[in-house]
Amino acid sequence: MSSCGAGICLPVANCLPSPMAQETTFMTDNELTTYRRYAATMLSAAGIVITDRESEQIEIADFGLNRFTESGIGLLVYVNTDRCCAKELVMWPRQTCPEHRHPPVGNDPGKEETFRCRRGHVFLYVEGTPSEPLACRPPDGRERTYSVWHEVRLGPGDQYTIPPDTLHWFQAGDDGAVVSEFSTRSTDENDVFTDPEIRRTPRSA
Repeated sequence: MSSCGAGICLPVANCLPSPMAQETTFMTDNELTTYRRYAATMLSAAGIVITDRESEQIEIADFGLNRFTESGIGLLVYVNTDRCCAKELVMWPRQTCPEHRHPPVGNDPGKEETFRCRRGHVFLYVEGTPSEPLACRPPDGRERTYSVWHEVRLGPGDQYTIPPDTLHWFQAGDDGAVVSEFSTRSTDENDVFTDPEIRRTPRSA
């Protein structure tokens, strides 16, 4: 079984929906290499130049669900200081980044982030009046962990800013997507996900 987008194909990892399996099963080195290569190819197709070292540093985040091409994201962080963060997000066809928010921590009001679509299309869902009809639906079996339905459609050149502590989730279109993110400091370990089974542990070289 394979997943294809923008003329790029890759094997789909086996899905292991059992909570016990989710806690004990990890990606193989071959899977990580395959996913990183796909992400690097997508970035190149979007006209984004990265170094060989950066291609090896692409994080493959499956959120502990072991259903990466369904719920996951590829990330490349350029800079993350006390004042700012810049990264690229790579999404597989119809892949979803699960619902979450960036809460206040101490004197920090939480991360404010701007998404700018570079390639493909991404459908962003935020707090507000529910949209009808919707272009996307949550991954099968996890519908109860999604609660915001105001849809923002982003194509190449479109951008949207998400205020701190705002629930949001997003899904790529049929060809996948590349999105540049510009934000205040990123502290992924503080992100609050609606799905209690999610574990935000980076998978990088």
